[in-house]
Amino acid sequence: MNRMKVLIFIQPKEKIKILMKKIYNKLFLFALAFTAVLAGCSDDDSLSHTNVTPVGSLYAPKEDAYFNLESVATVVFEWEAAKAEDNGVVLYEVVFDEESGDFSDPIYKVMSDKNGFSRTATLSASTLNRIAEMAGVERGEVGRLKWTVLSSKGIIVQNSADARVVEVKRFIAPDNLYLTGTATEAGEDLGNALVMKKIDDIIFEIHTSLKPGEYYFATEQGGTPDTYYIKDDKLFADGKNTHAGEQQVYRIRINFATKDVAVTEIEAVELWFAPTESFIHELTYAGNGIWEKLGAAVEFKQEDWGRDERYKFRFTVNNGSGSSEEWFGSTNADNQRPAENEDPSYWYMVPVSNDRWANSFKFADAVDNNTSDIQVIFNTTVPEYTHSVTPN
Repeated sequence: MNRMKVLIFIQPKEKIKILMKKIYNKLFLFALAFTAVLAGCSDDDSLSHTNVTPVGSLYAPKEDAYFNLESVATVVFEWEAAKAEDNGVVLYEVVFDEESGDFSDPIYKVMSDKNGFSRTATLSASTLNRIAEMAGVERGEVGRLKWTVLSSKGIIVQNSADARVVEVKRFIAPDNLYLTGTATEAGEDLGNALVMKKIDDIIFEIHTSLKPGEYYFATEQGGTPDTYYIKDDKLFADGKNTHAGEQQVYRIRINFATKDVAVTEIEAVELWFAPTESFIHELTYAGNGIWEKLGAAVEFKQEDWGRDERYKFRFTVNNGSGSSEEWFGSTNADNQRPAENEDPSYWYMVPVSNDRWANSFKFADAVDNNTSDIQVIFNTTVPEYTHSVTPN
């Protein structure tokens, strides 16, 4: 009986050893096979999943197509699809050069639409104007730009053998633009004319008040500048406008490419306090594109996790067809409370949604249960539209 017990005990153990040996042998053979595959791969084979073909043909614009950038809003570039060796997606980039260039050092690159995945690239007149400027084309002159398309999967880049030339006429947009006249905050002395903010190559903007009187736009603060006025929401040369209504605050935006002008009344600027879902302060216009609330009392809201201090701003505007809202907040979706030496960019204001929390700023610790001077600054004294909160 004892021997039988020993045999019964040993037999399963031997089976386990045999089974484990078989598993080990299979794993060993698999490892050898995998190593052999890796060893047999050349450098080119290991990168085969990154290979793409060059773009074959460029479709649009046609060769020598002409665009007056003052009369078009956008230009669409289109081309034939490239193919990826792994049948995956391909990324595209449009490159521009001078007509005599070979794209070895292009003057401009831009990803195609849909973050580089589309076979089209939609470029604004402003962007093409900037590219033409890089190519040495003077304002108001016609220049020729060569373009082609690069294809890749992010590593190996293929340059299309096809290239085309487009002709573009740059619009005549001044380097600077000023607002002056008896209706303006600075009066009719041209030397004191208000500086308009240059949003990009073709768009100027100013936030200011107008009172009864005349106003016009000038390209310089002295001498004999080019001057412009507004008629039927368009910009025309050599004239003046008359403001006959009450003194109001406006945003005036001028597009020199399309000659469109938008004059929007700013009816109110309010501080939105997200924790209580309420507007706790309305800011008063103080001149020079600044709204302020001096001695503004702020009390954070106590929550289970701490004290909430998030805020942003709502502008109520009217473009002539009724009131609407424009929200301004942080470039960040979420923020920490600002430090004493916080970078000025923390307070930059950009258009955001009316979401209760998203893109809110946070007050500093010293603001809680205190009064502060709050300013919204939309003028050219700051690099970007911004605001300040100064505890008293």
